[in-house]
Amino acid sequence: MLKQRIVTASILVVLVVWAVLKLPMTGFGLALLAVILSGAWEWARLIGLPTIRDRLLYVSGVLVLILAIWPLLDHPALMSGLLVLTVLGWCGALLWLRRYARRPDHQDQPWSVGIAGLVVLPAPWVAFMGLRGEFGPSYVLFLFLLVWTADVGAYFAGRRWGRRKLAPAISPGKTWEGVGGAGMATLALALVGAVLLEVGSRWPVFVMVCLVTVGFSIAGDLFESMLKRQRGVKDSGSLLPGHGGVLDRVDSLTAAAPVFLLGLYGVWR
Repeated sequence: MLKQRIVTASILVVLVVWAVLKLPMTGFGLALLAVILSGAWEWARLIGLPTIRDRLLYVSGVLVLILAIWPLLDHPALMSGLLVLTVLGWCGALLWLRRYARRPDHQDQPWSVGIAGLVVLPAPWVAFMGLRGEFGPSYVLFLFLLVWTADVGAYFAGRRWGRRKLAPAISPGKTWEGVGGAGMATLALALVGAVLLEVGSRWPVFVMVCLVTVGFSIAGDLFESMLKRQRGVKDSGSLLPGHGGVLDRVDSLTAAAPVFLLGLYGVWR
C-alpha cells in the first residue's frame, strides 16, 4: 500500500508541476476543470444521489457555474467579491464543523450538502485561475508546496507528540500537536517563500497569509472527513490508487486556494 501511495503521489506531483508550468491559461483552466468535475462526481456520491443520472445532473450544475464564471476572471472587483463570499462561506463551515463535533449523530440534509458543494467546488478553480493569471505559476506551485508541507509537518508532529485530539468525532487521527507541527512547517516555508518570491518589506503580512491559509486548509480536510463520516465511507472515491478519490487529495486546497488568493490581494492591493 505504501509503495502504491508513493508511486501515485509521484505521478501526481509531476503532472501538477507540468500543468502549472507548461500549459497555457486555457489549457490550465481545462485541466483544473477536469479535476473539479471529478470531485463533483464524488461529492454527488457523498450527497447520496442514487442514480448516475442524478450525479451527472449535479456535475453539470457545477460545470455550468464554472463556465459562467470563466468570462468574469478579467474583472478584479468581481473576483474579489466572489473570493470574499467564499471565505465567509468557509467561516460558516467552521460553525458547521463545531456543531457536528458536538452532535456526531447528526445527519445533514442532502440538499444542504449539495448547496455547499456548489460553493466549495467552483471556488478553487476560480482561485487557481486568478492566482496563475495575476501572480504567475510560481505562486501556484508555492501554494501546492505550502499545503503539502503543512500536511507533512502535521503527520510527523502528530505521530511523534500527538496526544490531544483536534476533532475526535470527525477525524480521530488529527491532534493539536499535529496542527502545531503544520504551523511550524508553514512558518519555515513562508519565510523561505517570502525571499524567493521577492515579497520585500511586506513579508510579515505574507507569512500571516500563509499561516491563515494552512488553518483553513485543515478546515477543508475536516469538512470532507465530516461528510464521509456521515455517509459511512472511508474514501470519497477510488480513482487514485492508494489515495482514494480526487476529493481526498484536494480537500485541503478547496479552502486554502481562495483564502490564499484573497490574502495576496490584501498584501498587494
